[in-house]
Amino acid sequence: MIRADLTVENRMIATPWSRIVRGIGLGQYPTGHDPVLATRLRAAGDQLAARVPGDAYTAFARRTTDLVLTLTGSGGDVPWPRLETDLDAVLAELRGVENPYHRVTGGAILLDALAKLEVPRRLVIGGGRDLPAEVLATVDEIKPDGIKDENAGRHGDYERLSAFTAAFLAYGQWGLGERLVAGPRNYVLEALDLLDHVPAPFFRGRGGSMLLSVAGRLGHGHLVTAGGRDRIAETLDHLDRADEVNLPPAFPQPLSPAFGKIYPLLTMLNAVAWSGTGAHLSHGRDRLAEARSLWGQLAPVERTHMGLYYLVALHNLGRLRDEIPDTGAFVTGLVGQWRDIDPGENYFLHGIAYPYLIMTALISGRRDLITGTVVDRLVDAFPDLDRTAEDRLNRPYPFAYALTALGELGVADRLFTPRPRYGGSSPVAWVIDRLPAEESSRLYMLNHALINAALRMRGAG
Repeated sequence: MIRADLTVENRMIATPWSRIVRGIGLGQYPTGHDPVLATRLRAAGDQLAARVPGDAYTAFARRTTDLVLTLTGSGGDVPWPRLETDLDAVLAELRGVENPYHRVTGGAILLDALAKLEVPRRLVIGGGRDLPAEVLATVDEIKPDGIKDENAGRHGDYERLSAFTAAFLAYGQWGLGERLVAGPRNYVLEALDLLDHVPAPFFRGRGGSMLLSVAGRLGHGHLVTAGGRDRIAETLDHLDRADEVNLPPAFPQPLSPAFGKIYPLLTMLNAVAWSGTGAHLSHGRDRLAEARSLWGQLAPVERTHMGLYYLVALHNLGRLRDEIPDTGAFVTGLVGQWRDIDPGENYFLHGIAYPYLIMTALISGRRDLITGTVVDRLVDAFPDLDRTAEDRLNRPYPFAYALTALGELGVADRLFTPRPRYGGSSPVAWVIDRLPAEESSRLYMLNHALINAALRMRGAG
């Protein structure tokens, strides 16, 4: 079974892809302030900024982490002049980020964090400052097909759609959801219309699913069917045309065709739970049967990535017991796959498998499945990613996932204390010190993981 104490945010933004890659829903599973960890996070941010002194987003993230830790360490009791001064310093760094997508992402993270830290509203709206409006206006600067990676040409307006999603969530945190539809522009409808401009079914389903979920959560679910359309049904139809469209996603390691199809389907099933109806589960075909069939076609290591998506979607739909009657055995078998996986084999398929398994165990209330051996194998895996230039360049990706998962497990200290595997250095210091000279497109994930760890310390209340 899935834990009964999960919040809406835990269930809607459950996966590390949403949190660490897209920067939404950071700071989940809050704890009390830990001054030792706070010192370590600041030191990591300082080391990272020194390692990549020209990276504006890293400079922004460092300032943000420091502001968050200042607030968590004081219980929110920070003199107003200092609070304004510190925020102005953060905003100066943010406005220096050249890439508009990253500028929106950073702005949304900042707004989300400040809302969770319960700072006065006048800090973000007042005194000549309207940070939500500034973040939303920046979305217009994002151009299609701006992502230069192995999937270039498949994205279309994927980044702009994702940026709208992050901005909408930040607006929701401040109770500003009506501003999105009340002015001369209906931003929610504009964002939903961008679905037509994401050509690859994989990216339309994966990115669109979160937008559709957020629209429903903010009370704008009726816009999903505005103009006589049904954007959930249309997106499912587009997934069905994947072979015809012939824009399959490219991955760092060879994966089964089923992986590229089940991933967007499971995210869309979660969107159905938040913004759709039961009829969507049978639109075109039996969608739960389709998911079951695709699950059966996945390789064991592929299942480690998809298990969390599958369980959460079924839980949110109220269909977990119907589809997986013995959930306990399912989770035990899935998490037990760690024995056959080397997390240092590559940065993606194997490299992020353990963090997914840890999060799957935790959300299922089965932390007992995560043994000390699992933790040690993950913590000591990163030197193995020196095997190839691609693994070295992308090492921040699995490391950010590991920091997030181990933090939620309560053992983040393993990454901040010296270990023999790292020649007496800590894993965090070792990884940062070996960031490649060439620019890594994954560096921002490490920044997000540090902000996430800081924001979790705001207190469980």
